[in-house]
Amino acid sequence: MSNKKKKKLTNSKNNNIQSKTNDVSNVDLIASATETTDEKTTQNQLKNAEKADKKLKTQAKKDAQSKQKNKKPKKEKSTPKLVKKVKETTSELKKVTWPSFKVVVKKTGVVLTVVLVFGLVLFGIDRLLAWLFEMLTSSIAV
Repeated sequence: MSNKKKKKLTNSKNNNIQSKTNDVSNVDLIASATETTDEKTTQNQLKNAEKADKKLKTQAKKDAQSKQKNKKPKKEKSTPKLVKKVKETTSELKKVTWPSFKVVVKKTGVVLTVVLVFGLVLFGIDRLLAWLFEMLTSSIAV
């Protein structure tokens, strides 16, 4: 064989070897790509599972809170209404600013004086109207 043919053969063998190496490396790349894809898929599935778990937990919390809101509070032993009213009244009476005895006596005297004056005025008007009525009826009767 000639040198040219030998070179061509070696080149073609090298090309075949190189293409086989490329095929093998391509298979390795595909395998590693599928492995990384599988890993990514697994990671994504884990993330999705964690998200779903979080959603379930938050939903469970919301459900528990809404159940607590909807529950009627237990009735505590209530005190009778009269006792409660008396307690409220005494607490309000403690807040009142009471006037001194002197002030109470003065204001009571003013009230009694005004009532007496108005009583006398009304008594006078009543007597006047009674006298006029007597005068009118006695003049008609004659």
